[in-house]
Amino acid sequence: MIQRNSNQNVVCFGEVLWDMLPTGKMPGGAPMNVAIHLRNFGNTVSLISKVGTDDLGKELLEYLISKDMDIRYIQVGQTHLTGVVKVNLDNAQNVSYKIIAPVAWDYIGFDLDAQEIVAESAAFVFGSLAARSEQTFETLKAYLKVAKNKILDINLRYPNYDKPVLEFLLQNTDLLKINEEELVILSDYFLQSNDLENQVKELSQKYEIPTICVTLGANGAVLFQNNQFYDFGGFRVDVVDTIGSGDSFLAMLISHQLSQKSIQETLENACAVGALVAQTSGATPAITFEQIENLKMKQKVTSIQ
Repeated sequence: MIQRNSNQNVVCFGEVLWDMLPTGKMPGGAPMNVAIHLRNFGNTVSLISKVGTDDLGKELLEYLISKDMDIRYIQVGQTHLTGVVKVNLDNAQNVSYKIIAPVAWDYIGFDLDAQEIVAESAAFVFGSLAARSEQTFETLKAYLKVAKNKILDINLRYPNYDKPVLEFLLQNTDLLKINEEELVILSDYFLQSNDLENQVKELSQKYEIPTICVTLGANGAVLFQNNQFYDFGGFRVDVVDTIGSGDSFLAMLISHQLSQKSIQETLENACAVGALVAQTSGATPAITFEQIENLKMKQKVTSIQ
């Protein structure tokens, strides 16, 4: 469980970029998506990343400002372009990514003011992509030394990870968010168990991770915390695309844990917001709590009939 802190600011670290879809470009990057959803849910958020001086970088900063985001810790570099990802949608459920490298967020430099923000924050969110380049990885290591409530949104994107780096990240994690496919990869690398519950227990014990959340797509999610399992079965919706669904789920999980909501309410609302994002195109639609309650009520009515 995320421990409460007098300063409830959440810091998200890593990639900000443009997703280049067949239908056009959309702002993206898991840390940015999580940050925007956290802000939308009423949290104070800081984002640490880097863009280029190109038009895409300027446009991305303007977009973040329009989302009421704190951009003071987003560096602007002259030597590398703003990040882009080529996204292929085979169908609504199957999304593949080609992540261009090197780009600006591969060169996030250490900043003393940013480190202070991390040290004072209630939670620090990061992912494996931030460790693919030496400079950004070194900056991440420095911030992890002072961070409290370290949240790893592992976000595995082949070939942008390797075993030693993943092991380091797992050793510096208080809350791990992972999907089923990623759990299989970690199990092949590090674990002996074959079924989900034992894999999660083994992962928690081996790397001393107090909280692990496994997202199961349309089937909801499982949360392991305080040596207990909790689950929610998910919501049935018409999926447009799944881009950003997991990011919105994590944002709600963090938001509710910071405000000490019950685990069942946390899981239910996190699954609801992920389903609502999947109903729309793009990663960061502004989901309201009214929409969440309406979806929950609709599911309850459907289950009664």
